Amino acid sequence: MTVERMGFFTDTSVCIGCKACEVACKEWNAVPADGLDLLGQSFDNTGQLDANSWRHVAFIEQPAPDDSGDMRWLMMSDVCKHCTHAACLDVCPTGSLMRTEFDTVIVQADICNGCGYCVTACPYGVIDRREDDGRAWKCTLCYDRIGDGLQPACATACPTESIQYGPLDELRERAQARLEQLDLPEARLYGHDPDDGVGGQGAFFLLLDEPEVYGLPPAPVATTRNLPDMWKRAGFAALTMAAAAAVAFLGRRP
Repeated sequence: MTVERMGFFTDTSVCIGCKACEVACKEWNAVPADGLDLLGQSFDNTGQLDANSWRHVAFIEQPAPDDSGDMRWLMMSDVCKHCTHAACLDVCPTGSLMRTEFDTVIVQADICNGCGYCVTACPYGVIDRREDDGRAWKCTLCYDRIGDGLQPACATACPTESIQYGPLDELRERAQARLEQLDLPEARLYGHDPDDGVGGQGAFFLLLDEPEVYGLPPAPVATTRNLPDMWKRAGFAALTMAAAAAVAFLGRRP
């Protein structure tokens, strides 16, 4: 039986910054507390995704785009993107990172050796290692829940349906309809395009400003996309050197 690819669509236009998603994620997945250290710049108390924050609600304060002089809040619940071309999978030496039957990417912590290759490979800076054990951790898209036909904890807890879970193709259609409904010049979809540098994201967003405003790379690229060509060139170079060495050795024989 073929299983549909599942994912997240996060509509930031209806996010109210309640952080219910952060709390639900921590409670269901037993993610350790990360403290209550306010950053001093906003109501954000996590700052970024890391080993102990698998959902991060960003708060951005900026002037309203209508030149009224008013201020507005931009809020976005960020999460692992579950990339189509996931660089973290390519570099993991133990098979700890794996792709599930739902086409999501998870970390099997029991076989993670803490090498950290996935941390540097991720173009979004999502994956992180915990200080106590050195292993890598990130969002699993609640693999245990969706396997039983349930929604991920964050989507279940979201009171405004800013976080939507379902078949990825259906979510893309829903996101496009929402974008057209908003009819705002600054609104855009991020991570929905299968032809982007990571082959499209399994978790994508409707944003109300440039991706950089939300701390997202404007043109993410899988850091390992050139690996096949690199290995081919390295192999060709090695063969060339071996052939040259053999010719030199044979040429010196009496």
